[in-house]
Amino acid sequence: MVQPDKYIIGVDFGTLSVRSTVVRVSDGFEKGTASEVYKHGVMDTHLTASKGEVLPPDFALQVPADYLEAFQKSVREAVSNSGVVVRHIIGIGIDFTSSTVLATDDKGIPLCEYPEFTHRPHAYAKLWKHHGGNEQAHRLLKVAQERNESWLPRYGGLLSSELLLPKVLETFEKDREVYDKASFFVNALDWINWLLTGKLVYAGADSGFKRHYQDDKYPDAEYLEAVSPGFGNVYKDKMSGPIQPLGSKAGELTPKMAEWLGINPGISVSVGNIDAHVTAAAIQAVKPGIMTAILGTSACYIVSGPEFKEVPGMLGITYGGIADGLWCFEAGQSAFGDILAWFIKNGVTEEYKKEAEEQGLSLHNYLTKKAAVQEIGQHGLIALDWHNGNRSILCDHNLSGMILGQTLTTRPEDIYRALMESCAFGARKIIETMKVHGVEIKEIVAAGGLLKNKWLMQLLSDVTRIPLSITEATMVGALGSAIYGAVAAGCYETIEEASEAMGSKVPNVYKPHESRSLKYDQLYKEYLILHDYFGTGENQVMSRLKKIKEEAVKDKF
Repeated sequence: MVQPDKYIIGVDFGTLSVRSTVVRVSDGFEKGTASEVYKHGVMDTHLTASKGEVLPPDFALQVPADYLEAFQKSVREAVSNSGVVVRHIIGIGIDFTSSTVLATDDKGIPLCEYPEFTHRPHAYAKLWKHHGGNEQAHRLLKVAQERNESWLPRYGGLLSSELLLPKVLETFEKDREVYDKASFFVNALDWINWLLTGKLVYAGADSGFKRHYQDDKYPDAEYLEAVSPGFGNVYKDKMSGPIQPLGSKAGELTPKMAEWLGINPGISVSVGNIDAHVTAAAIQAVKPGIMTAILGTSACYIVSGPEFKEVPGMLGITYGGIADGLWCFEAGQSAFGDILAWFIKNGVTEEYKKEAEEQGLSLHNYLTKKAAVQEIGQHGLIALDWHNGNRSILCDHNLSGMILGQTLTTRPEDIYRALMESCAFGARKIIETMKVHGVEIKEIVAAGGLLKNKWLMQLLSDVTRIPLSITEATMVGALGSAIYGAVAAGCYETIEEASEAMGSKVPNVYKPHESRSLKYDQLYKEYLILHDYFGTGENQVMSRLKKIKEEAVKDKF
């Protein structure tokens, strides 16, 4: 008798929507997919979930109930679209943007759902790109440097406000009532699994990258107390719980949640993972020396190596961060596609919009077409890709974007191309920093929405001088989560084995062209001069301007 195929549900919680897929365990074939957007999106100017209260600068909040509504709809639709018999679905795996932090009660109910906290910003989910804790991040770093904390090299010697600790410290200092009421502060990927299984289990890889859990321990209470009196026991009081490695089973789906999702109870639920990191398994980039590049609104770069290397400016360095037995190095750019979208929204004339419409092209494709015919350097511009701060290598969210060389003859396509080049130069700076400090990178495998811009992908290969592979998977994050889910369900012994069987990669689609690379080298030298001048302390005008801006609006809050 032929054994029926087995399936795993993979769920990918992104910045604006959740995507679900039903994946065949034997070969990774996606039988059914679905996606749902979050009702309130990102609240970065007003608390639209309440009475529209104005938010301070650098806030990025979300409504946890939006996650659940979209989650339920996408899973049910994906299962329906797949035509798979429900009893053949044996597991579920999820990923989430990180560090997205929730304050909850002891049952996992977010505090923003309490009537007394609906108007309090710090009671809502703080999205990964919430930078309201910039000041707290700088103070955490300063004290860590003074004390020579042993974990600091694991974060490149720097500390980003995108991590969990600055966000929780911000709540502690800005809204003590919310902090005191919270039984737990959890990253969203652990929160979802808590609801699915009824057990709070912290994911080991996410804990290492985003929660400062290194060498089987959190930062010392003495250090945290030195940063802010009364904050020393935050991990003990607000984040206690077991920590499990990737590919392990967090628990089993409860009957209540099974009915809610329309699937069977008791199936395996794998330990959660970071949204970008699951991509490595989906695109067969788990092995050492193969860099995963997730190119979307922002950019995330992860690569594994057999040994720990101290690399400055990393967002995180964690053992077992992608697979057992390997160190994982993570860096990124706080904005990539967001920079191009910003320019499309604010820098294109009506004439260009009309021409693009007449040619049946999106503005992105239209500007790329016009920019692609230029000679390298013809526009006379150089840009810095810091429109949402610098995540790596400088790890400074007070930095801002810049375009140098504009004249009265500068056209929109000139600026658009310069911005694309700046994103590629930022990627090269990250890659070169890793390589200089002993991390091997011999191939880049790209995923994300920007893959559809073939000219941009070739630009990235030319600038970095590294072959660029791509994936043909339609929902890469959800597929990656399904792969980890398959390991947790016992279908494969290792993540590497599951990735080879279920992942998708088309190797070396883009290869560097030496003559173009030489010309980009000249522009890259100019980029580095500006990078160091504005980014490493020679001229801190960007930070001063941001401070002036904050002073100008502080009376509103």
